[in-house]
Amino acid sequence: MLRFLVRRIAQGILVLVLVTIAVYALFFAGSPRDIARRIAGRQATPEVVDRAYHRLGLDQPFYAQYRHFVWRLLHGDLGFDFYNGQPVTTVLKQAAPVTLSLAVGAAILWFILGVSTGVYSSVRPRSFIDRAFTASALFFYSIPVFVLGLTLIYFLFFRLTKAGHRWFPASGYVGLTTSVSQWALHLILPWLTLALISAAAYTRLSRSSMLEVLGEDYVRTARAKGLSEKRVILRHALRSALTPVVTQFGIDAASVIGGAILTETVFGLPGLGWESVHAIGNQNLPIIIGVVLISATAIVVANILVDMLYAVLDPRVRLS
Repeated sequence: MLRFLVRRIAQGILVLVLVTIAVYALFFAGSPRDIARRIAGRQATPEVVDRAYHRLGLDQPFYAQYRHFVWRLLHGDLGFDFYNGQPVTTVLKQAAPVTLSLAVGAAILWFILGVSTGVYSSVRPRSFIDRAFTASALFFYSIPVFVLGLTLIYFLFFRLTKAGHRWFPASGYVGLTTSVSQWALHLILPWLTLALISAAAYTRLSRSSMLEVLGEDYVRTARAKGLSEKRVILRHALRSALTPVVTQFGIDAASVIGGAILTETVFGLPGLGWESVHAIGNQNLPIIIGVVLISATAIVVANILVDMLYAVLDPRVRLS
């Protein structure tokens, strides 16, 4: 187990190194003055451009520039936001709790909803419930995020507010430390938007994986021993069937942590996705670079955790 963990961490570090090389080559290609002008932003004055030029060490050789870039990353320095006049880490620290709150709540909802409906469909294949869950999964899977988000705002905010029931706010964010109830209330509609769309894929994936596992010899043996159907489903079949589901869950959750751009834009949540949209519009490259690196790190870490969970979920898997 320890050897496997060390090997996977080493592979993850290698991937992150390759990501930094790709990011640096993509954003720092060209003449030093042009790079400084792009990093400083399109509205930067000559003084700000000179400041960016010297701060980034663009007067040094290319390999020294990259070494300086990586050294700053290792010390938690993601660069300087010349557009807003503050470090990138300060901007992202303000946005990260919003995105993290959205990602954690939505991930819990879509995992529970998707796996439970998928398992129920697999134990009653071709039944009315199975067909209903399948149809609803295809329906929500085909809806764009912004369409579902605006639909929820219309019915659960606009129509209810017009009828005198102010149950759900349409947009905004309240910090968890400010008020737990208001924090959850402002995130219910974004959670539902992400969860309903993402759960659709988990319903189909859980159903197909369960149907495959239920035909295995060890499941038939468990039934032949007289174990209850509930114990067979939950203790033996579900654990093995969750392996591909957990793989997908790790990728999806990490992607949302990197910024749910459409959801945050529709509901006015000032998270990483929101910051990405504004950074692209303002050509604020330091923010874009920071979000890309955070997203890559989240995906690498999530994949390592998923690999470790395999041995816990499926006793047939041995990590070595």
